[in-house]
Amino acid sequence: MFRRLTLPYTFKKDTVNHWLRDAWSLATLPLLLFFAIPLVAMLTSVNPRDMLGNLGRLEVRQAIAISFRTTLISALLILVGGSPVAYLMARFNFRLKRFIDTLIDLPIVLHPSVAGVALLLAFGRRGLIGSWLDSLGIQVAFTTLAVVLAQVFIAAPFYIRSAALGFAHVDAEIEQAAQLDGASRWQVFQFITAPLSRTAVLSGLMLSWSRALGEFGATIIFAGNLPGRTQTMPTAIYLGFEVDFEIALTLSLILLTFSAVILFLVKLLTVPDEVGG
Repeated sequence: MFRRLTLPYTFKKDTVNHWLRDAWSLATLPLLLFFAIPLVAMLTSVNPRDMLGNLGRLEVRQAIAISFRTTLISALLILVGGSPVAYLMARFNFRLKRFIDTLIDLPIVLHPSVAGVALLLAFGRRGLIGSWLDSLGIQVAFTTLAVVLAQVFIAAPFYIRSAALGFAHVDAEIEQAAQLDGASRWQVFQFITAPLSRTAVLSGLMLSWSRALGEFGATIIFAGNLPGRTQTMPTAIYLGFEVDFEIALTLSLILLTFSAVILFLVKLLTVPDEVGG
């Protein structure tokens, strides 16, 4: 009599898991290729010699300088203004918390052109606040200040969300122990809360800076596209499609490179190393 051959349960389970993994891998391939092919097409379309030549052009250097100058100012404003908001949302419950939470998220889902119109209606020469500022001789719209405000409006929620998560995950017992030892609230925040949440704060700041660097819609409506004044890299790319495609390609590659580096650093900070593949 032949004995019935039975496979161990673990062998069956491993076989099924490998089959499912291969099936899911094949299912993800079309979308991954859709993400990768345009980026590969951009990278292979750039001639290094032409790119170096384009970097020496005045309009390119001006766009790069304005982008980095304004985004660094925006990042500083987001850090100073967004940290109290993030701490408030992470640590306190109050009546209007849900409303404020929605208000913070709104710029993320709002179309950038709508944000630009809203900023123009608020800070333009005939705007809600802009008309009062104009009477004092202060013009906001279509200036470098408008570029900064547009970037802060669009990018700040990314920092607030990340920093709030960092503040919320700090163990309250550690802070209470420090207070029992005589530390003031500011000392607790300075020496315990801030250091323990620095990874989330730093990653949120980098994400918001990257988002500000790529901001286009609100900027072009609220600040315009004036070379040497309000023309950032994204708005220069827009103009480059009409005037000089090589400039648009060079600036696109610069933005792609910085975005990839920032995303890699954020992943390095927030994602733990995988063990055993």
